[in-house]
Amino acid sequence: MQHDLIAQARTWLAEDPDPETRDELAALIETGATQELAVRFAGTLQFGTAGLRGELGAGPMRMNRSVVIRAAAGLAAYLKAQGQDGGLVVIGYDARYKSADFARDTAAVMTGAGLRAAVLPRPLPTPVLAYAIRHLGAVAGVEVTASHNPPRDNGYKVYLGDGSQIVPPADGEIAAAIAAVGPLADVVRPEDGWEVLGEDVLDAYLARTDAVLSAGSPRTARTVYTAMHGVGASVLTAAFERAGFPAPVLVAEQAEPDPAFPTVAFPNPEEPGAMDLAFATARRAAPDLIIANDPDADRCAVAVPDGAADGGWRMLRGDEVGALLAAHLVERGASGVFAESIVSSSLLGRIAEKAGLGYEETLTGFKWIARVDGLRYGYEEALGYCVDPEGVRDKDGITAALLVAELASVLKERGRTLLDLLDDLALAHGLHATDQLSVRVEDLTVIADAMARLREQPPTALAGLAVTSAEDLTRGTDRLPPTDGLRYHLEGARVIVRPSGTEPKLKCYLEVVVPVADAAGLPAARARGAELLAAIKRDLAAAAGI
Repeated sequence: MQHDLIAQARTWLAEDPDPETRDELAALIETGATQELAVRFAGTLQFGTAGLRGELGAGPMRMNRSVVIRAAAGLAAYLKAQGQDGGLVVIGYDARYKSADFARDTAAVMTGAGLRAAVLPRPLPTPVLAYAIRHLGAVAGVEVTASHNPPRDNGYKVYLGDGSQIVPPADGEIAAAIAAVGPLADVVRPEDGWEVLGEDVLDAYLARTDAVLSAGSPRTARTVYTAMHGVGASVLTAAFERAGFPAPVLVAEQAEPDPAFPTVAFPNPEEPGAMDLAFATARRAAPDLIIANDPDADRCAVAVPDGAADGGWRMLRGDEVGALLAAHLVERGASGVFAESIVSSSLLGRIAEKAGLGYEETLTGFKWIARVDGLRYGYEEALGYCVDPEGVRDKDGITAALLVAELASVLKERGRTLLDLLDDLALAHGLHATDQLSVRVEDLTVIADAMARLREQPPTALAGLAVTSAEDLTRGTDRLPPTDGLRYHLEGARVIVRPSGTEPKLKCYLEVVVPVADAAGLPAARARGAELLAAIKRDLAAAAGI
């Protein structure tokens, strides 16, 4: 077996076009590191609805140029089988390690396969790529990014010509085409022949961002902004300048792209400590709000002044921002359908119903939200907001930031804040409090065991609230296709448990709804909501064995 493993590694080594990963793999072979080699060659990185995502390194279970070339060749074969020969594929990339190399390899493979390829001019936000697909009439798009994953990761996200991310059956058909790719030497990769786009594609995107704002609306909100070491700063500041907002105060230590993400453990605004520098900057600058993007700027986080919070600033939950933006769009007279994924707060449905708007619930991910017929606004609790579905059929942290700043400006002129509007929503619809139990694992069997345990012994009560219904979502529902997840409805609460699609995490999404009679009852309702969420979290962890 050891001999077979070494032989497999040598075969891979002979094909690897990257001197860096060749040296890495050669050293593992030389030193007889069979345990590490066994991990690297335990299979192949699987292409799914999130495309590819994994740790950088040599071997088929890592992200590297060999894996990317195969993925690009499979995608090219799939597009040609769909009758798209000669069609345009647009390629974007972030500032992570190897992103530019992976983008160039993809362009070369597409060109060699008889498709046309165009690469964005530099590392830019993912929503610029999603916009460019429709703007340029492309048949597909690729974004090289691992979003908010750790520095050692990278990824490969695929969009089709409608500008939204792939869903079944396309993902399975592309995966089969990747598996059918032969030796890398047979994949034609010319040295040139593709187009590198100019700044005009970014200019067109920025011109489109104006469309999310109301003509003549106030633009007075002052912001502190962090790009979280990603690619958002230049685009967001340009968008704010065009719109006439005060220039955001940048968190200097995190403003420039840096693939090492030196100031954060995880470059995700939701992670503990990630916003500390933004809070410190805000305490000096005293803005109206803090806005943060994740490294590829498709997510938007918001923090607001709050005297009751540690340090005087409070991060809003994704569900709170989702509801605030919905309320703002309703006040502006929006029409169409509001949509969210099943893991997001049920408050959006109540807002839409009261406004007489359509409402849809989808599976997790903007690949599903963006496909809702008549979509006007979609959001997901993990800081993702689609506020201009005609322009970008995906989450967009730049246009979401503009809309948040507009809402803050409108409220500011009335002597009010985002927290005041949240109080209004609680009084109108009940206090909707949400939280998440998220467990990161080294061993994926922990997740499988937890899901199996919950299926075999489903809880009958959580936090003293009776479970009124339990659904295994692998069977699908009358409104949803099958997915690996469990949903529990309780008296005044809801819980969803699912494995993350992009990280080694088990995620549990919790919501409680507490009735509120009047403004005087808000503090007690908040305390009750927090108490219930903590108890549900505790009881669910025990039931899942995590």
